[in-house]
This record gives sequence, structure tokens and C-alpha cells, in this order.
Amino acid sequence: MLSASGIESRPPPNNSAHPFARRVVGSMADLALVLDSSGTIVDVWLGETLKDETGWMYLIGRKWVETVLPDSRRKVAKLRESLDKGGELVRPREINQQVDGLGSVPVRFGGFVSEDKHFVLPGQDLRTIAELQQRLVSSQQAMDLEYRRLRQADTRYRVLFHVCSEGALIVQGDARKVVEANPAAASILGQSVDDLQGKKLLDLFAKGSRDNLLTLLGAVEAGGTHTRVQLEANDQTRLMASASMFRQAGVVLLLVRFWPADGPGAIEGRESRMLHVLEALPDGFVVIDEDRDVLSANSGFCEMVQRADESHVVGNSFERWFGRPGLDLNIVLSNLREHGVIRNFATVVRGDFGAAQEAVVTAVTAKNGGKPCYGFLIRPVSASQRVLDPGATSLIPRSVDQLRELVGRVSLKEIVQESTDLIERLCIEAALDISGNNRAAAAQVLGLSRQSLYSKLRRHGLGDLDS
Repeated sequence: MLSASGIESRPPPNNSAHPFARRVVGSMADLALVLDSSGTIVDVWLGETLKDETGWMYLIGRKWVETVLPDSRRKVAKLRESLDKGGELVRPREINQQVDGLGSVPVRFGGFVSEDKHFVLPGQDLRTIAELQQRLVSSQQAMDLEYRRLRQADTRYRVLFHVCSEGALIVQGDARKVVEANPAAASILGQSVDDLQGKKLLDLFAKGSRDNLLTLLGAVEAGGTHTRVQLEANDQTRLMASASMFRQAGVVLLLVRFWPADGPGAIEGRESRMLHVLEALPDGFVVIDEDRDVLSANSGFCEMVQRADESHVVGNSFERWFGRPGLDLNIVLSNLREHGVIRNFATVVRGDFGAAQEAVVTAVTAKNGGKPCYGFLIRPVSASQRVLDPGATSLIPRSVDQLRELVGRVSLKEIVQESTDLIERLCIEAALDISGNNRAAAAQVLGLSRQSLYSKLRRHGLGDLDS
């Protein structure tokens, strides 16, 4: 019979129990191997924990040295040599025992010579210990990795803290004392970094600014964000300051940032206020790139298109929600490239779940790192949204009105082209509606070949051509 390892093994004999081995195993080991003078296993006895693992019994009748892994054969020889010399208890050795159906099993074998001149090898199963050791090693590696990550994060923090052009103070929350200060803070306040540490925060600014500073700290501790106040240093330098709160090792700390009121921070403050206003606008505001992909959008636009937040909009094509496919956005971008701005363009904004609403768009061209980008301010015509039937004829008057509004802003050639596209699209939609969306029948109604119809469907974005 071949074992799972490919080595011939003999089945266990009917009477393989060795009385002495049984007594030894029962008192001190998980198992025992009984060897004759030639090193052949003549008996195996299993303790309670291993009695269900029958693969051990297939070791009987085989040379013990042939049933261990190559890296353990030298240990087997040393243990046999010690037993041959005196027969006394020998130092246990850890052996990787190959067991049929179990693979390699680590066992700590001791040994002594029985009264009938057999070698008795009581063993302790080390699989549980080996598993715990492996878990310990894995945990240690994970801890080393985490410590390394924390050290790298601390290094980055130290670098940013010291090279930052803004003054930054780490302040103990309850005592209001400075724990740490960066070089920029020392320069702005006219003191050394060492002198700032341990000082009360209120003493670093003019007395007339203390109410503003307490207001700032109170707002931050109450959970407020984006709060800025004006302070004065002791040398009457006007400063802008903001603060944020965090916890470290169970202690509340405050990060207080400040910068000259007429310096780069002032520009930052104006930009920040503008961004906050745009975000709070009920009208939609979107910035797209040359590829028509959304770069940024406010919450008003996300609400219009039925998306949760800006992250669900950025990277998608703006044409997915704006106007009629292949028509409105082409007109707007053409005017923006030529004139740089377009005002009060009537269009439709579509939501992801079919809802749509009429809107008026004002758009402008800007630069983003040397590349053009386009900003759209989208104002709904009415406060309530209404569901539009894609096949409704109410689209026709609105489209005609839009085309009439283009006179004087777009060349006649472009208007005629857009009108032709509109009429072609409406005719195709009507033919598909009449034929029950049977494209072959729709092609006959329109007097087109099926290939021509498919080409026009693809150009106008009609139908699911992939299916």
C-alpha cells in the first residue's frame, strides 16, 4: 500500500500494543514509538489527544530514520547513539515526523531502553506550540510594520511642522500652555522656540486680542470648524488665526495656526470663503476639463443629478447629465472656446433616475495649470422638478426656442447643422416609437438601410446598441 507521501507503508497489525509503552505514554507523553535494535518501529501507542489520527499506525514495520524529514535524520542518529551507549534517559530532540495523511508533524522525542531491550521513544506533539510560535512571529512582524509606519508618519509630521510658513503651536487643552512650537511661530512672535514652550497661550498675543482668541478656542472645543479670527501679536502685528482640536494618549490638544493678515494666508482665507459660498449655493456649480469630465461639483449640482456627494460625480462625463446628447454641450463649448463666456443658455439637467428639470446656464473659461477648464453655474428655472417623457412632443417647442435664441451668437451654418441634427433625432425617435423599437421596421419607415440607421443611433446616443 502506498501512503499519501508515496512511500510504501504497512497497515497496522491486529495486536500492536506494547504494555510498557502504554504505561509510559499514559503518564508522560502524547504518543510513543517502540523500536527494535535495528531501528524498526514495532509498536505505536497514541494518547487520548491523538487516538483518532490513524495515520500514525502506518509507521509500524518501517525504519524510523526513513519516516522523518531529511533535516531530522541527524537528530535521529544522535538519539539512537545516546540510547546505545547507556540506556538512560536522553535529552529530548525535536523531530519533524512524516505521518501518512498528516504531513510533517513536529514532535519532541525523548528515549530510554526498556527491560526487553527495545527502544521506547515517548513524544510530545508540538503542533499547537508551532502554531502559537507562528502567530507570535506574524504578530511581531505586523507590530514592526506598524511601528515603521508610525515612525514614517512622525517624520513627515516633523518635517511639515518645521518647514511650514505659518506659525503653528501645539497647546495643551485644559492648561492652555504651549507644548510645542515651530520656527515660523517663533519668528512671527519674536521669540525663540525654547522660550515659547511652557508659556500660556493668552500671554503670546496682545491683551486686546484675548477675547477673540478665547472665542476661537471655545468654538473649536464646541465642535466648530473653519472658524477664523483676527489677533494682534504683542508688537501690534495683525494676524489671522484658526485652530483645530485632537486627542493624543488621552490628552486633549489644540493646534493653533496663525499668519500675517496681509500675507499668503489672507489669500487663502479669501479663497476658502469663496469655496464655502460656492458649496452652499442652492444652484449647481460644476468645473469640467477639455475631455468633458467633471473635475469638481458643489452639493447643489449633486442634488440635481441625484448623487450622494462630489466623489460620485467627479471623473464622470458632464454630458451624462447636461442637455441633449451631442447637442447642448457642443454649442456651449463652441461658444466658450470662441468668446470665453456664455450667459443664460436654456437647457435641461437630467438626474440618474429619470428626473429632469429645465435650467439656465452661465459658463466661463478658466485655466487649470495651463490647460483650459470650464465652469458652469446651473440655475433651475423652477423650484420643483418634473418628470419628462423622452418621447413627448413638448421637447420640440423648447428646442425651437433655443435655436432661435442662438441667432446673432452662432453662425447660420452652425444653426442649420444643429437644426438638422435635432430634426433627424426626432424623426428617428418617432420611427422607433411607431415600430415598437423594431430597428429593421424603423429603417424601412425612414427609407434608410439598417447600417445607416445604426450609425445615426450611435451618433445621437439612442438605444442600447451593445445589447
